[in-house]
Amino acid sequence: MASFIGLSASQGQVLCRCSLPPFISSSAHFRKQPPVRRRLVLPLKCSSSGPSQDTESEAETTSSAPSSSSSLASSNSTYNWSAGLGAIGLVETTYLTYLKLSDSDAFCPLGGGSCGDVLNSDYAVVFGVPLPLVGLVGYGVVTALSLQLSARSLPFGISESSGRFLLLGTTTSMAAASAYFLYILNTKFTGTSCSYCLMSALLSFSLFFISIKDVGLQEIQKVVGIQVCIASLVIAMLSASYSTSQSVPSSLANIDLPYFTTEITTESSPFAFSLARHLHSIGAKMYGAFWCSHCLEQKQMFGREASKLLDYVECFPDGFKTGTKMVKACADANIEGFPTWVINGQVLSGELELKELAEVSGFNE
Repeated sequence: MASFIGLSASQGQVLCRCSLPPFISSSAHFRKQPPVRRRLVLPLKCSSSGPSQDTESEAETTSSAPSSSSSLASSNSTYNWSAGLGAIGLVETTYLTYLKLSDSDAFCPLGGGSCGDVLNSDYAVVFGVPLPLVGLVGYGVVTALSLQLSARSLPFGISESSGRFLLLGTTTSMAAASAYFLYILNTKFTGTSCSYCLMSALLSFSLFFISIKDVGLQEIQKVVGIQVCIASLVIAMLSASYSTSQSVPSSLANIDLPYFTTEITTESSPFAFSLARHLHSIGAKMYGAFWCSHCLEQKQMFGREASKLLDYVECFPDGFKTGTKMVKACADANIEGFPTWVINGQVLSGELELKELAEVSGFNE
């Protein structure tokens, strides 16, 4: 004789099958034994038909582990990209900073020497600080932050969330500055190509979009006002810097003047010829500009033949336009006006009479 007993557990349905012991398996056995009051303990053999709570917890942990690993790998990949692009910008700005500080000419792979006009203009300086040096600091911060975020090791107790927003703020300022510089390039240097400027803009915009992807649009919506303020502040500072450091007078601010030569029409007197030869022998130099009328008048005083003997330095040999700087020789001499004479270490500004030049230079006829 057998029966089935159903037991309910807290987790799942448990079915227990209960079997009678062999010694009470027949009715005949009870008739042979005197009636004795006994306690019957039935052994139960139970098997569970549903999973336990621990099994379900382990399954949930196992399923969530791949998701966490995938998210971590994606974040590391983003930071590695930021660090790589930042390192490229770091190399570029280091090279340009060296050129700026050493007054060397840049190698322009595209556009010929036109990129030098941009890199040597007043727009390449912000509040007296070379622009490549500012970019060097920016790319350095991006590279360092990206590497530290990838390693989950930020300094000064900065949390990972704060580090991500700091990276976003840095790339936002760089992207805003690059957008402003592209505007300057298109409006002030029309027809000029600057491969270094375009490369830096591409790197800045790429870093900005990578930072947006890392933070996420939902998080960015919470700080979009701060991002707009950062971009506006950067553009306002650049505008203020360039409005206070004009390289040319305001009356000439929009002039784009190609280089030209002017013929000397006067004849040289014996005195002018001898004075010119004397000035050349002592290393006297005359600094001027092709568009300067006073420079032309100074040469007319010497005459056609004598003026050819003068050590004349043209400060704008490639033409004159907005943002163009003087050549290195004129910049080193701190030329502030034209013409300027440098005779035996003495600087004389303006158009001078021949007798005055003879007296200053120690010329005796």
